[in-house]
Amino acid sequence: MPRITRPLILLAIALLVAIPAIAASAASKSVKLTLVAYSTPKTSYDQIIPAFEATPAGSGVTFGASYGASGTQAAAIIAGLKADVVNLSLQPDMTSLVNAGIVSGKWNSKSHVNRGMVTNSIVVFAVRPDNPKKIRTWDDLLKKGVDVITPNPFTSGGARWNVMAAYGAWREAGLTHKKAVAKLTTLFQHVSVQDTSARNALQTFLSGKGDVLLSYENEAYAAKKLGQPLEYHSPKRTILIENPVAVTTTSANPVQAKAFLDYLFTPKAQALFADNGYRPVLPGVFKKYASVFPTKKLAIFKITLPILGGWAKVQPQFFDPKTGIMAKIEAKVGGVTG
Repeated sequence: MPRITRPLILLAIALLVAIPAIAASAASKSVKLTLVAYSTPKTSYDQIIPAFEATPAGSGVTFGASYGASGTQAAAIIAGLKADVVNLSLQPDMTSLVNAGIVSGKWNSKSHVNRGMVTNSIVVFAVRPDNPKKIRTWDDLLKKGVDVITPNPFTSGGARWNVMAAYGAWREAGLTHKKAVAKLTTLFQHVSVQDTSARNALQTFLSGKGDVLLSYENEAYAAKKLGQPLEYHSPKRTILIENPVAVTTTSANPVQAKAFLDYLFTPKAQALFADNGYRPVLPGVFKKYASVFPTKKLAIFKITLPILGGWAKVQPQFFDPKTGIMAKIEAKVGGVTG
């Protein structure tokens, strides 16, 4: 047998001491991800983030998070706000990040689950208990004495969904473009408060202002679940809200950020979204919550409806701050466009 020298013995002892220390150091090393999201999914992420951290992929990962109006959040990221993962209210806000080189143009390619749309919802009417004004249709919002609350469409993605839900519903009912815009103008003449975000609009309504709040279904659902004094109704015609998520190209920890994004599409995370009122994008999970999210007797249309044309068309048509339809309506009602 070869003779084991004293230096070799000392080297072996040193390695036995060093290897556990190195392993412990690696295990204790943490990676911090920053999630930047629109205002409403905060409650969901307060549950989803710890669930992810408890998985092997999330071991050693911690989070910082920022929530606010979708358009404001997108602008802040472009201005320098750090973000590893972004979850915004609607596609145009994500497109602005693509144009700025912060998100890959392939974020919603066919290779991504549900083409990058992590949650669904619909626009509903949140009303006072027992619905004293009997508000159930879009035309009911135009009745004399009805006070409407909705966020400002030039800061809030939720507000833009509200606008397109109303306009699309009237077009689907057979109205011409001109007549639908006229009704949209009348609707905003009934709006007394335009907050910057959907979450702030909900708080305004819960404070006692308004007869009806145009709301994400998930926001109304969560508020009712918490015992807040409201009920909500789905108009017969309403729009399917699709919320995008992506990893940024500027992330310092792209592997962990991608792992978190992938986790958001697991049955566990989708169920947590559903528990907070979001419609799951995974068919198997949605089926388990079918009794919570009505589909029968509802004509739910998408932004890609031919009479709408998708966000590429309606974003400049309705929401250009100088020439858009909503800019002109806001000028008539004394609202703001920026």
